[in-house]
Amino acid sequence: MMMMNTCGNNLSQECIGVRERCEELAKSSSFYRIVYSEIEEIGWELLRRLGGDLTFFSFHVLDKKRRAHILEIQLHRDYPKSPPSVSADVPYMFTLEWSTSSRLKDVMHQFQKHLDDLQDFWSVLDDIDKSLSVVDAKQPSRASPVRRIHAGNDCILVIHINFDDPKSLPECRFIGPVPPATHMNNLHNLWRRNSKKWSKEVSFPENLECILGTELPKPPGLQEEDDHQQIECGICYAQFLPTDAELGARSGTRTDYTCESISCNKSFHSLCLTDWLRSITTTRQSSDVLFGNCPYCSDPVAVKINNK
Repeated sequence: MMMMNTCGNNLSQECIGVRERCEELAKSSSFYRIVYSEIEEIGWELLRRLGGDLTFFSFHVLDKKRRAHILEIQLHRDYPKSPPSVSADVPYMFTLEWSTSSRLKDVMHQFQKHLDDLQDFWSVLDDIDKSLSVVDAKQPSRASPVRRIHAGNDCILVIHINFDDPKSLPECRFIGPVPPATHMNNLHNLWRRNSKKWSKEVSFPENLECILGTELPKPPGLQEEDDHQQIECGICYAQFLPTDAELGARSGTRTDYTCESISCNKSFHSLCLTDWLRSITTTRQSSDVLFGNCPYCSDPVAVKINNK
């Protein structure tokens, strides 16, 4: 029977039980001993799910921009002779380099390098998702290079971003009413005429609006009157931390952390969010990073602990 469990740095009783079960399995065969020791090497605090037979598990990984990713790993029974199968929410998977002397930590290192290579691609996606009205914006996929953007008057701009050169001019097509309305024809003509104006020095949304000669619709709920609320901390409800010598360099600083959920986008002081996460029993810690959930939308958040 397959059992799935979630682990953290402060291991729950359920997770401790799973770990003890794994220790028992490790005594029964060389396969279990190898897998147990390699999970131990990576760190139980990064483990998200674990199969009862130790052939399937997933790890929580942060990239350079603190975006959370889940790496799923499936092992064959003759592991490590056969390489593991890996999957993740990325536009394409890396080619796993493997030998019989390789370990799971090598998979993690290669995945981390793959995430590093995709930083510019995801930064462009984030810019689009936060600045423009995207179809199905509540579930944007980090694996898809396509974004369908509302362009007004029932017209949709379908953008295909080049993940090898994400700041370059994208492939673009327009979909809308049949027969095509004047608005869609005008946008299509402007795109063909002005595409040479595209600049890698300008943000993706600004480029789109420059070429199309119009201001594109913004995400629902992103209104001018909400701007003031966006910069207030969602926990202490102040824009700035108190001016206090005990806070050191953080004294008087503004909000510096924003929830990545498009439907939330709440701002916080990292200090306030850190204190709040520490008060929650489900929060996990790995090295100097706290993993938990946004107090507003419950989406995953990760905050680096500043002990200075």
